Order: sequence, then C-alpha cells, then structure tokens
Amino acid sequence: MPRTRSHARETDFDAAYDAVLARWPRPTTTSELRTPHGTTHVLHHGPEDGPPVLLLPGGGSTAASWGTTAAALGTTHRIHAVDLVGGPGRSRPDGSPIRTAADLRTWIDAVLDGLGLDSAAFLGHSYGGWIALRYALAAPDRADRLVLLDPTGCFAGFRPAYLLRALPVLLRPSAARAEALLAWETGGAEHDPAARRLDGLAAERPRRRPVTGPRPTPAELSTLRPPVLLLLAGGSRVHDVRRVADRARATVPGIVRETHPAATHHTLLESPPPAVLSGIAAFLTG
Repeated sequence: MPRTRSHARETDFDAAYDAVLARWPRPTTTSELRTPHGTTHVLHHGPEDGPPVLLLPGGGSTAASWGTTAAALGTTHRIHAVDLVGGPGRSRPDGSPIRTAADLRTWIDAVLDGLGLDSAAFLGHSYGGWIALRYALAAPDRADRLVLLDPTGCFAGFRPAYLLRALPVLLRPSAARAEALLAWETGGAEHDPAARRLDGLAAERPRRRPVTGPRPTPAELSTLRPPVLLLLAGGSRVHDVRRVADRARATVPGIVRETHPAATHHTLLESPPPAVLSGIAAFLTG
C-alpha cells in the first residue's frame, strides 16, 4: 500500500532524527516529561550526579543536534537536551498551547520539576537563547549560569537580507527551501550534512507558532543575575554580530563575550569549533 505524503514525511524525518541521534555519545537515554503545555521529549547524557545543564535548540532545530556539545560537556556535567513543545522534534503539544513568555516559564518550570532539579545551567542556541534569557530574567533562582550561542531576539534584530532569504521557507516550507537557506547561511563553512538534512525536513513538520516578543529592555537586562557567556558566530548572516556584542556589553553587567570568526549561525550549534566547546566547559565549571 503506497505511503501518503504526510506519512512519508514523518518517516523521513524520524529516520533523519535517528541518524543524527545515533552519533550521540554512549550511554544516551531518553525520557518523556508531562507538563501543562505538552509532553516534552528529553535526551540525557553524562554522570547522573554531575551539575545539570539544560540545552534548548533553535526554533527550527531539535535536541538531536546537540550531540557534539553533549559529548564535550558530558564528561563532567549531566546533559538534558529538550525538543521544544510545538517545535519540529519529538515533543508533543498535547497540553495548553504556549502563547506567552509566562507560558514558556511554566513549561520550563515543569521540565525542571520533572527532572527533579531545583535549578540548572542553561545553554540556548538562536531562539533557544531567547527562551533561556527570558527564563533567567523571570526565574533567576532556577538558572545557575547562562550560555547563549548566537542568540536571536536578545540584543539585536535580524538582518533584512536574512529575512528576505527566509521568506520562501516561511511562506511555503519545504525541505529543499530550508536546506537552500542553510547552505546560503553557512556558505563554505563546515556543516554536518546529516544535521542539515534533519533541519531541512524539520521545516515540513507541523508546528505551532513560536512565542516571540520584544527584546529585553536595558533595564531588564541590568537585573540579570546568573553569569552569562555570549558566544557569537563571526560569519553569521542572521544578524549583525558586532551590534549584538556591543549591545550585550552595554546592557548586561559582567557578561563574557567571545566571537568565533570561522563559525556561522548554524554551524555554531551543529559543528562547533573545539574552542567553543572548551570555552563552554570552562565557563560552566568556573
């Protein structure tokens, strides 16, 4: 019996997810956590008694994309990588829709509670960085440290050229259009083909509209309590990296900033340079 188009897309996505997940370090386990906003799929790696780190991917990526980071940090820390509820991964939006930043806080509170954690360090990429920052502002007692990988919506807006390139993916999402956007953004930088394929297929997955909002104000950012490490991709075509760095320095007390010239917005997550990984490890243990 021939596959329907939707079933074929789901099968292809699952195969691509499993292919990327297969390269995670061993042992890696999975769990599902019930929250008021849906069932959250989580990948776990590292010593169970290690300091916990919660990994939040960008809006078009999944928990599986954190494999290289998990291998580097999992020698000393307990890694928990989540698929965003309403995003393209394996979490299920079978609860109340996440419509506001307050809903995101409720969701992360429930994730931490489900993991049995009073607090954790947060590592967020792109949109995941915005979620992590917003949560740290709202719940400073539950955020120990904050690592932001080329975050969007935190300190500056998108480049118009990037929005123009992304428009076809937003209007008529397809794996081919998403992969073309990724190829343009990463240019000649090393980018894992399997991860690119997964992110491309993720564009075809049904998803809920992500919560967005204004950037945190300077007054809000001045109250940020957890130590913050900002890692920027020098080759990012998503936003003006210099503007992001300058505004972060001017608004976040004590922020640590590093720019990696060879990295792009997407390779910083999926093919991070060794210096990025060593910098994160040093910051988390400092």
